[in-house]
Amino acid sequence: MLKHGILGLLNYSDMNGYEILETFRDSLNHFWNAQKSQVYRELTSLEKSGFIRGTKVAQSGKPNKIVYAITDEGKRELLEWLAEDSNENARIPLLMKVFFLGEKSIDENIAFFEKLREHYKTVYMNLSAADKANDNYSEELSDPYKSMFWGFTISYGKRKAKMTLDWCEECIRTLRSIKTY
Repeated sequence: MLKHGILGLLNYSDMNGYEILETFRDSLNHFWNAQKSQVYRELTSLEKSGFIRGTKVAQSGKPNKIVYAITDEGKRELLEWLAEDSNENARIPLLMKVFFLGEKSIDENIAFFEKLREHYKTVYMNLSAADKANDNYSEELSDPYKSMFWGFTISYGKRKAKMTLDWCEECIRTLRSIKTY
């Protein structure tokens, strides 16, 4: 999936590794995490596969940089991937853990859900900031249709974060009500 995320970004614009990381952080990171080392490893793999082409650009007073561009073969790969059926992955590690939380005390589990709630408050705030980044990218792309889909992912993330916050509150209330018996 990281491969297709990078191809999708390069389909919009040629970028160097740093620009890819920055754009990834501002747009895709709320639903797909990638480390710097993973991105650079994937760039090497994509170039070897012929999906992207790197061009060395000399810089004055700085190390040279490589600017990557998607190739026709890379565009075909991206379009083939976009045409595949998207079946949601049923694996949700959080729910696997919650399923077995009965092995821990009520206080430990209240603390678990409180910590999770705080995490999702941060996620929700970051997604609200992503709305602004999406507006900036929309202006850079000069294609409101394409940036509309970025907005769809932000909306999904905000709704998921809000649902998880509500769920955490419900779990905490239930655990606290059991504790008062």
